[in-house]
Amino acid sequence: MTFEEFERRAWDEWERIPSEYREGVDGLVIERRALPHPSLPDIYTLGECVTESYASDFGGPDTTRSAVVLYYGSFFRLSRLDEEFDWEHELWETLTHELQHHLESLAADDSLIDVDYAADESFKREQGKPFDPFFFRLGEPTDDGYRIEDEFFIEVALPHDGTDVHFNWAGVEYRVEVPRDVADITFVDIVDGVADPPAALQLVLVRPVRFRDTLRTLFGKTAPRVSEIERTAIPSSCEPR
Repeated sequence: MTFEEFERRAWDEWERIPSEYREGVDGLVIERRALPHPSLPDIYTLGECVTESYASDFGGPDTTRSAVVLYYGSFFRLSRLDEEFDWEHELWETLTHELQHHLESLAADDSLIDVDYAADESFKREQGKPFDPFFFRLGEPTDDGYRIEDEFFIEVALPHDGTDVHFNWAGVEYRVEVPRDVADITFVDIVDGVADPPAALQLVLVRPVRFRDTLRTLFGKTAPRVSEIERTAIPSSCEPR
């Protein structure tokens, strides 16, 4: 998609959004340049919500003004990295995502900022860089766990005995076998076995804190041990042979 086509489509999509949701937004800015992540390769910012607040005794669209910025170059580069990159889908998702930033600024709600932090830490993990092992807890809550973009995380406490861990997905209970000696935090990539799987489904096994342990000693001077494994899920109704 050329810049001119992108710009025209962006304005068409912008006009689709009801005016009441754009209240307090001064406009849409479309940049030609790409905005790469400062440290992670092949990661680009597609859009931003630039917000300024003005002194007042109350908050609202008159005191909080924003501009939504789209980076055409970021869309273009990601399209070259992914043959299935959907320009129109990503454009709409970016517009509504950044607009939500503005609406949350009006309401003094930091939930979307938390989700962005979680997504950034998830990228660090994928790149093998140091990351916050509890990043997933700042994702969007779901019936079963947390969602960060197209990844789903289900936190499970490790049992004191046995090697089976049970979890629920889409109303069905499953189990997986895990090693007896696991790290303090273990990410289990469910590679097969669940019905209607998402793009990525991971269990996060967290070692229970013993009576003599405290969060200060476990996660203070000594960082928690983190590991990653892959497993196939088995419906709990299927008895092992």
